[in-house]
Amino acid sequence: MTSAAEQRARIDALFEAGTLPRADLRALIDGRDSASADYLFEKARIRQTENFGRDVYLRGLIEFTNYCRNDCLYCGIRRSNRSCNRYRLSEAEILDCCEKGYALDFRTFVLQGGEDMAYTDADICRIVSAIRMRFPDCAVTLSIGERSTESYQAYFDAGAERYLLRHETADPAHYARLHPPELSLENRVRCLWDLKRIGYQVGAGMMLQSPYQTTDHIVTDLEFLRQLQPDMIGIGPFIPHKDTPFRAEPAGTAELTLFLIGVLRLMFPAGLIPATTALGTIDVRGREKGILAGANVVMPNLSPTGVRGKYLLYDGKICTGDEAAECRFCMQQRVRSVGYEVRVSRGDAPRFRAAAARGCSAPPGAASGKD
Repeated sequence: MTSAAEQRARIDALFEAGTLPRADLRALIDGRDSASADYLFEKARIRQTENFGRDVYLRGLIEFTNYCRNDCLYCGIRRSNRSCNRYRLSEAEILDCCEKGYALDFRTFVLQGGEDMAYTDADICRIVSAIRMRFPDCAVTLSIGERSTESYQAYFDAGAERYLLRHETADPAHYARLHPPELSLENRVRCLWDLKRIGYQVGAGMMLQSPYQTTDHIVTDLEFLRQLQPDMIGIGPFIPHKDTPFRAEPAGTAELTLFLIGVLRLMFPAGLIPATTALGTIDVRGREKGILAGANVVMPNLSPTGVRGKYLLYDGKICTGDEAAECRFCMQQRVRSVGYEVRVSRGDAPRFRAAAARGCSAPPGAASGKD
């Protein structure tokens, strides 16, 4: 049984050092309660304010395809889901989403989709270049899964500066229980290191309370993130989808997700950590609570309302019927309600800010990926 004093001591040590031994991380997570969570969030807000003030950054999410070549066991748009109503957005439709988003003060566009190989590398590069040309003061983030090193380099050269690729779990055996045999943690990790070497602002992260997950798995995730040192870390609870093999598995909790946001803020004081839609799905005030736990990014949806209900990675997803302006101003009010303010900004990771101000994509020392 972990005492309150021991929990506070672990949190104080994490606050000061940004890390804990594996056994202490495990004890901190397993011993969490409302009192230790409140103390953790208090410390997390100190680090959050030191690095970002009271600013929260907007990301405009454009879910441009729900086709996927993969068959991950937890995902509603998995290849074998015959009930999924598939769609693809054209380049013109994507640019229209960006036009609407720019008018609403978005300065980052996140192109997210399944691993849809109907969009060739040339297509992705053309779309990225068109966005950067039309909106030169905006950043483009891609979240389109595992690709070759050459593909990642091409997207970067076209103007994509950020890439989100959640590792989901850093334990190989656990990874194999969530994914089909053709996918491997080894390749996922290869992709993340490739992205980092090329010079992207890299996002990783894990799914919490997925089937078969243990506290040891979560600690392994934290240790992997400490090694990778990503610029963005996205975590969220597992939520089942009715058309997947995990349909009957219990959903994760807001309580653990919030606690881990606080832990991540102490481990990565300058990290960009979103309060996710999944968190808002399992708790009506989940995103507000996420900000108070240490998160500093929110991602309203810019996708056309006609397709939002088709991009369902899990059941019950919120905001599928709202117009872009509704999402934007609803989010602003939610952020203000907890004493923070939406910042009209690209919201670059701190180590990239000077480079972005000079009009460069990568910080000093990043590899170009070219000979």
